[in-house]
Amino acid sequence: MRNTKFQVLAFILCLAIPLFIGYLGSLLTMESVKTWYTTLNKPSLNPPNWIFAPVWTTIYLLLGISSYRVWTNRKSVGWFHWAVIIYFLQLAFNLMWSFLFFYQQQIGFALVEIFLLLMIIIANAFIFYRFDKISGWLFLPYFLWVSFATYLTYSIFILN
Repeated sequence: MRNTKFQVLAFILCLAIPLFIGYLGSLLTMESVKTWYTTLNKPSLNPPNWIFAPVWTTIYLLLGISSYRVWTNRKSVGWFHWAVIIYFLQLAFNLMWSFLFFYQQQIGFALVEIFLLLMIIIANAFIFYRFDKISGWLFLPYFLWVSFATYLTYSIFILN
């Protein structure tokens, strides 16, 4: 990372964007977690519901930190606009999964969508890595968690 002065407002905005997406996802999820989701057959590795909020909050904070690091290095690579596009695309796909799975209760569509999300996460991590190695590596927990969520989605699809 270049030696640039820490920019508080930019940092707060970079944190706020993924946290806001997470908040919107929680609004789409909240009702179904208490009702429809409880009726589903789930795999034995399904974690307790309480674990999801702290894990996702941590992931969203890591995404915010990663995006801030890329933003501070935006002049180092000529295609910053592509990094912004892929970043917001993966955030949109992240939100779409909650909409499809919990709000629409369309497990099959959510399964297809989460595979696409995984591909976009990988692309995003590689693009961010080109700006700043740490920014790319900060996507690893996100990739691992969504990989696990893909397994859960697939299992729930098969079991129901």
